[in-house]
Amino acid sequence: MAASNNDASKSDVAKTPSKEQDVNGQTEAAEDDGANGQLPDNIFQVNIKLPHEPFEMQMTISTAEQVQDLRQSIIEMPHTFQYSCFHLEHEGQRINDYVELSEVTGLKADSTLTLVEDPYNEKEARLHTIRVRELIGAAGDRTDALHGIMAGLSLHDTVGLDQSTKPKEDGPEQSPLADYDFKSPGAIKNLLPPPPETAPKTIKAIAVSPWNPPPYHLRSKGHLLYLVVTTNENEQHHITGHVSGFYVNKSSNATFDPFPRQAPKAKQAHSLLTLLEELSPSFSSSFQALLEHNAKKELLTIFQLSNAIPANPWMVPAPSSALTPHQPDLARTQEPYLISGVENTETLRDWNEEFQSTREMPKDAVHDRVFRERLTSKLFADYNDAATRGAMLVARGEIAPLNPTEATDAQIFVYNNIFYSFGADGVGTYGTEGGDEAARVAVGKDVFGVRAVNNLDIPNLFTSGTVVVDYLGKRIVGQSIVPGIFKQRDPGEHQIDYGAVEGKEIVADDKSFVPLFEQLSKALRVKKHPVWDKDNVRHELEASVETKGLIGTDGRRYALDLYRLTPLDVSWIEAYWTEPGKEGESKPKDKDYPHRMATLRPELVESYGRLKLREYVKNELAKTAKKNETAAKKEVKEEESSSEEESDSDESSESEEDSEDSEEESDAEKKPKTKKLTKAEKKAEKKAGKKAENEAAVEKKETTEEPEQERVDISGFSFALNPDVFSGQNPQSDEDKEEWAQDEAEVRAACEHLLSEVIPRMVQELKDGEVGFPMDGQSLSSLLHKRGVNIRYLGKIAELADKPEPRLQALKRLVVQEMIARGFKHFANSKLRNVPAPFAAAAAAHLLNCLLGAEVSAKPVAESESSLKPMYPEADFSFEKLTPESLKKEILAQIALRYRYDLGQSWIESGKQLQLLREVALKLGLQLESKQYAFTKEAFANGAASATPAAPQTNGHSTSSSKKRKNKTTPPARAASPTVTLPQQTFHADDILNMVPVIKEASPKSLLAEEALEAGRMSIAQDQKELGLELLMESLQLHEQIYGVLHPEVAKAYHTLSDLLFNLEDKVSALELAHKAVIVSERTRGVDHADTILAYLHLGLVEHGSGNTKDALVYVRHALELWKIIYGADHPDSITTLNNAAVMLQAMKQYHESRVWFEASLAICEDVSGKNSINTATLLFQTAQSLALERDMRGAVNRMRESYNIFKEVLGAEDRNTKETESWLEQLTQSAVSQAKQINDMAKGRIRRVQLTGRDPLRPAAATPSASDAAAATSSSQRRIDQRKIEDLLKYIEGDAHKTPSKKRTQTNPRKRT
Repeated sequence: MAASNNDASKSDVAKTPSKEQDVNGQTEAAEDDGANGQLPDNIFQVNIKLPHEPFEMQMTISTAEQVQDLRQSIIEMPHTFQYSCFHLEHEGQRINDYVELSEVTGLKADSTLTLVEDPYNEKEARLHTIRVRELIGAAGDRTDALHGIMAGLSLHDTVGLDQSTKPKEDGPEQSPLADYDFKSPGAIKNLLPPPPETAPKTIKAIAVSPWNPPPYHLRSKGHLLYLVVTTNENEQHHITGHVSGFYVNKSSNATFDPFPRQAPKAKQAHSLLTLLEELSPSFSSSFQALLEHNAKKELLTIFQLSNAIPANPWMVPAPSSALTPHQPDLARTQEPYLISGVENTETLRDWNEEFQSTREMPKDAVHDRVFRERLTSKLFADYNDAATRGAMLVARGEIAPLNPTEATDAQIFVYNNIFYSFGADGVGTYGTEGGDEAARVAVGKDVFGVRAVNNLDIPNLFTSGTVVVDYLGKRIVGQSIVPGIFKQRDPGEHQIDYGAVEGKEIVADDKSFVPLFEQLSKALRVKKHPVWDKDNVRHELEASVETKGLIGTDGRRYALDLYRLTPLDVSWIEAYWTEPGKEGESKPKDKDYPHRMATLRPELVESYGRLKLREYVKNELAKTAKKNETAAKKEVKEEESSSEEESDSDESSESEEDSEDSEEESDAEKKPKTKKLTKAEKKAEKKAGKKAENEAAVEKKETTEEPEQERVDISGFSFALNPDVFSGQNPQSDEDKEEWAQDEAEVRAACEHLLSEVIPRMVQELKDGEVGFPMDGQSLSSLLHKRGVNIRYLGKIAELADKPEPRLQALKRLVVQEMIARGFKHFANSKLRNVPAPFAAAAAAHLLNCLLGAEVSAKPVAESESSLKPMYPEADFSFEKLTPESLKKEILAQIALRYRYDLGQSWIESGKQLQLLREVALKLGLQLESKQYAFTKEAFANGAASATPAAPQTNGHSTSSSKKRKNKTTPPARAASPTVTLPQQTFHADDILNMVPVIKEASPKSLLAEEALEAGRMSIAQDQKELGLELLMESLQLHEQIYGVLHPEVAKAYHTLSDLLFNLEDKVSALELAHKAVIVSERTRGVDHADTILAYLHLGLVEHGSGNTKDALVYVRHALELWKIIYGADHPDSITTLNNAAVMLQAMKQYHESRVWFEASLAICEDVSGKNSINTATLLFQTAQSLALERDMRGAVNRMRESYNIFKEVLGAEDRNTKETESWLEQLTQSAVSQAKQINDMAKGRIRRVQLTGRDPLRPAAATPSASDAAAATSSSQRRIDQRKIEDLLKYIEGDAHKTPSKKRTQTNPRKRT
C-alpha cells in the first residue's frame, strides 16, 4: 500500500536514505557518539546557511562521505524539504557534488556552508514537481506493471492492534494469548493489515497543464513547464515553471497567458512547495498533519525498495477495500513524462557495458570494494527490474519479434537493450535431450550457473546479465546483449570461440580462454578432460563441452550457457530415461523421465569432495603414524557427522560448504583474529579458489587434535569430476578410454554418495530433530538444496519417511503436499501457456476449483466470457473441459513422471487445503482476493448463510470475507458492481485479482559484508568481545551500504546480529535489529515466509528478554497464527514456541493460562517424540511445576510421577535428572497431603476460612527458572532440570515466598531457530 504509493520511479527522486542518515533518521554520528562518549575525528558539526526560514541549521557530517550524500540528507530534512535544485558553497567557493567532504579545503568543525539556489533546467523542474507531489501526498495509487497488489507489504506496525483496540473487560487484565485456539485452522485475516486511517489531504489536484510544453518563443525566455493546481479551497491556479522558480500565471483553461499575474495576486517562489503554502491558506496545517500521520509509521515499512523486488502477497484485499483505493489523478498518466522527459532517452541503458565496466572496477582497497559491490548490487537490482518488465510485455504479446515469420517458440525480441527468448526448444537444439522440457530446465540452471560464476568474480571472465521469468505459464529468458553475438561471421569462422558449436559437431578451443576457464573449473571442481568432435578429433577442454566461450566485439571474453557445471546424475538417468526413438514411438512407462538434464547439485559435489579429502587424509595418516591410527579414525568419524549436522542446523548459512568452512576455519586457527583484512582476503581467496591445500590443512588439523603431530602434505590431493561423461562422447585411444572409465566411476560414486549417504542421513536428522523442521515448500526445498539433494528426489524422501514415527509422518505429509503443488504447477502452466490474457483469471480459477473445490462442486464451470472467444481463434480453451477427476489423474501422472512416486490412495489432506492453495499461488504468482475460501460443503453452506442478511453482495461473492467491517472511519470503499449470479463453487474468476511474475535472477552476494560478519562471529567465539562487536557493527554498515536497507540479505544479517548481540547482553541494539529484521523480511520475502515467522519468534524472545513480555506475546501469537496458515496446527518445532509462551505467561503471573500452554506443548510433544521420550519427561516436569503454582497439588504429583518414571526408565535411577525429579516428587506429595488435610478440616468446619487477599498467603512469585531450563532441555540434548532448591518453591507454594523476579533463559535451542 504505502509502499507502492510512495514509489515515484526508479529515478533519483526518492532514493533510499543516504548512508549518513540511516533509516531511523538518526545520523550514524550520533550513534558513535553514544558508544564512545566523544566523536571520532572525521565526524563533526557544521552550520548550513539557508536562503529562507529558518535561515541556519546544524548538521553532523562525516568527511568520508560524498558531498552528494550531504545534499541528499538536506533534501530529506523536514525544514529543508523545499530545496531540490541547489549547490553548496564554502568560503565563497562552489563545492563539486561528486567529491568527498574530506577533499573540501578548510572544512572543519563549525565551518559554515552556504546553500545557494540554482536556476532550474527542464529536467530539474520535472523532478522537483515529482518530489513535491510525493511529499504532499498528491501522488495517488499506482498500478505498477511489475509489482503486484500491495507489493512489499509489512504487517509489523499493525500486529496486535486489533487486540489493543478491544474494550478492556472487567476483572483481571487478560494476556494477549487469552483467546488463542490451538486447534482452529489458520485465519486469512492475519495476512492483511486492518483498514488504515485516511491521510489528510493537502491539495485537491496537481498535474501538468494542458498548455504544456512551452512553445519555442517562450522556451527561449526560460519557460520550462506549465502546471495546474486545485487547492483544498477549490481554487484553480495555472503555474509556470521557470528557470528562476515557479509563479502563478494568467492562463485559464480557455486562454493561454503564461506570464506572471499582477500584484496583489502575484505569487512567486523558488520552490513549488513554498508557492503552494502561499496559495492555499489551509496548506501549511494540512501538510503538517500529513507529516505527523506519516511519522506514526515505521520508516522502513513505507520506504520504497530500490535494491530488491518487493514480495508479492498471495492474499490481497478485495478491489473495493479501503486498503487499495483507486482515486482520480491526472498526473498519474503523466509520470513517465515527468520522470524521463519528452524524448524518454534518459531511461535507455546499455546494460552489458554497465555490467562489464563495473566488473572491471578496481578492488584492491576496501573502500574500492565497497563502492564496486554497492554499484554491482544496485545495477543487478535495476536490471532485474527492467528485464522482468520487458519479459511481461513479451508474454502478453506487446512487443514485435525480430523474426515474426518463425514459430512462436523460436521468436526472439529486443526491448530496452535486453534480448528475450522463450525457455522452450524453438529450434530443436535439445531434440535428443527432451525438447521443451530440457530447454526449460537448461535456462533455469543457466541462471544458477551465471550466479555461481558471478560469485567467483574471476578477473577478465564476463557473463551476460541473465533473468528467467515465469509468467502466465510461459518461461521467458532476458539477457543483456553481448556485443558481437548477432554478428554475421565469415565462412569458416565459428559463432563460438570455445566449446561446442552447433550441437557438438564442431568443437572450438581458443587458447585465450584456457587460463580463465581453468580458474572457473578449479573452483567448481570440474576436471580438465578431452572431448571429440564429429571427425573424432580430440580437443582438451577445461570446462564442459556445453559451456561456451565467446570473444565479444568489445574484446572481452564471455562465458555463455553455464547450465552444465556439474556432471549428470547417472543413476537417475539410467533408471528413468530412454533415448528418443523414432518419430511417434512412445517411451516405456518406467523410463519416461521428461528430460536428460538431470545434473547433480554443486553442494553435493562439494560435500563429496570433502568426503574424498577425509579419506585421503585418513590414508596419509595411516601411512605416517600407525600408532595414532585409532584415535584419528575416531576423530574423523565424529567430525564427519558433527560438522555436517552443524552446518545444516545453522539454517542461516546459505549452503553447506560456507558454514562448514567457517567452522573448519575456527578450528584451524586458534590465533586471535586481529588483522581484519588478512581474514577478509583469506576468505575471499578461499571462496574464489576453494584452495584444496587450505581445506586439507584444515581437515588435517581437525582429524589430529594434538598440535605436536606432523601435518599431512596434501599437495597430492586433487578432486574434480568430468561433467561430460555419459553424454555421448566416444574416446578413441586406449589411454583415453581408461581415463574416461575412471571418470565415469567417480561420477557414479558421487551419485551413490547422494543416494546411500546424504538423503538417508538428512531424513534421519529430521527424525531426530537435529535440524529445524521445514514449514512449507520453500523451506523444504532450501533444506534439500543446502544438502545437495535435487527436488526430483522428493518421491524417494517420501518413501524413506513412510514410517509410523510421528516426525517422519509429518515430513511425508509435507513432501506429498509439495509434490502435488509442483505437479499442479507443471500442468497448470501447460494449460495457461496458450490462454489469452483476458481468460487467464478464469482459467486459473477453474484449475483451482478442480484441485481444491471438488467437494463444493463436483462439476465446476469455467467462468470465461463467451463473447470474447471468437476474437481469439488460435487460443487454447481446453482448460474448460477439465473436471476434478481428470485434473487429479494429470497431477498423479506428473508426480509419477517427475518424482517417481505413486500417491496411491493419498491425495490432498482434509484441513490442509489452505496450505496447498498458498503453495500453488506462490508457485504460479497468483494474487487472490482475501477471504476464507470454502473447501467443504459445510463451510460453503455456512459462508453462504452468513452472507445472506448482509448488504447486496459484491460481485456476487458471499461477503463473509475475513474482514468483518471494522471501524467505520476508513476511506470510502468503492461501490460494488451490480450483482451477477455465479455458479456455486469455491473460486470465481473475480477472485483471481492479479498474476505476478516469478523471477530467477543471478545477482552475486557481497563477499565483503559476509567476511566482516564471519570475522565478528569468530572473534566472539574466541572471547574477544570488543573486537567482535566492532566487526559486527562494521558488517552491519557494509550490508546496509552495499545492499541498501531493504534487501533479503540485510534481513538475514539483522537477524543474525540481533541474536549475537542479545547473547552479548546488548539488549537495546538486539531489540532494534530484531524489529528491523521482521520488517525487511516481510517486505522482501513475504509476510508469511518461513523466515519471517522465525524473525517474529526471535523478536518475541528479545522483547521478553528486554522486559516487555506483553509485547513479546503479541508477536509470538502472530507467528503462531502465521504458522497455522503455512503449515497447519502442531508443527513439530512449535513445541519450543508454545513452551516459551508458557514461560512468558508465568513471568506475567498468568498461572492458569501458562498451565494451558504447557499442556498444549506437552500434547504435541507426546505426539511427536512419543510418550516415553526425555523431551516429554522434561515437559511433564514443567507442567507439574505449573500445576503446583496453580495450587493443584494432586495434578502436580501425578505429572511429576510420570516424569520421574520416564527419567528412571530412560536415564536410570542414578542420573541427576532422575534424582532431582524424585526429590521434587517427595516434596510435592507432602504438600498434596497437607493440602488435602486442610480441605478436609475446612469441610468439617474446624478451620475458619481466611480470605486469600489479607495476610501473606499465596504470593504469586514469578516463574522459577526451572521452566525455561526445562524448555532448553525440551529440544536440545542438554538433559537437565531445575538447579534451584526445591524447598524454595515449596515454601512459595505453601505461601511463604517473597517475590523473586525471574530471568528466563533466552532461547531454548538456538539451533532450531536461526
